[in-house]
Amino acid sequence: MLLKRLHAAGFTDVVSVEPATGGLAATAGFARRADGTSVFVKAFAEPPSDDAFVAEAEGLATLRTLGGVVTPEVLAATRDLLVLTVLRPRSTSEAFWEQLAHALARLHTSTTHSRFGWHRDNWLGRRRQVNTWEDDGFEFFARHRLLRWLDEPRVQATLDAADRSALERLCAVLPEVLPERPACLTHGDLWTQNVLAAPDGQPALIDPAISYMWAEVDLAHLWTTSPPREAEGFFHLYAELTSLGPDWRERMPILQLRQHLAVIAQFEDDWGAADQVRATLAPFRRRPTQSRANRARAKE
Repeated sequence: MLLKRLHAAGFTDVVSVEPATGGLAATAGFARRADGTSVFVKAFAEPPSDDAFVAEAEGLATLRTLGGVVTPEVLAATRDLLVLTVLRPRSTSEAFWEQLAHALARLHTSTTHSRFGWHRDNWLGRRRQVNTWEDDGFEFFARHRLLRWLDEPRVQATLDAADRSALERLCAVLPEVLPERPACLTHGDLWTQNVLAAPDGQPALIDPAISYMWAEVDLAHLWTTSPPREAEGFFHLYAELTSLGPDWRERMPILQLRQHLAVIAQFEDDWGAADQVRATLAPFRRRPTQSRANRARAKE
């Protein structure tokens, strides 16, 4: 499929495609050209929309131009495929993650915005990410990052009425459980697999779903997706550079709910996402009310 689409897009000098691992939503590979160089290519078996890859290409360019983040160069972005320059696997050194902490802190602190959202919707895997502008971050997070998933068939089948009610209850009290933060440019899908390295070794990011949102949504995704041991210093340094305060870890499960819901919506195996959602929502479940007769007996 990839070779045929590359030839149709004008990359007629591609002679072979080696499958790439790590992605979940799309098929990807390294395309070898006749001159010995390679490009990275990915495609959906059935594109979720005509603009999915165009929006992703815009996200990569925006992270680079506005946020100073290293991203691959976009060689082609069509309805059927995305072609990028090749990156390297990330380093296993602590210094690499320290560089990433500085890059992410710079992205988040230099791109603050008065509103939450983006000028267009984009895509999180195979599902649309709604980016309708909102003035209030709590309203934006509740409506477009949490409640938005409740109508997805897999989420409906996984979460029961009590789960849904608990999520709605959480959304109603978000200002009480999360601090008020400004909007800034966020990557939007920053799990560890989307952190690679440029040819010179600098941290580089792929697969964005950008919007102006709270910076900690990016931090939460890295925090909860099995960061390697050498990344431990990253979190301490990022917290110091951005003045997060000592309680930032307590907020990570709530901020990561959006990603867990997106995983449930798209994949048959949710890798424990449903259990994580229920655990995070547990404090927001109403305890069953005792009947008057039961309360009377309890006092005896």
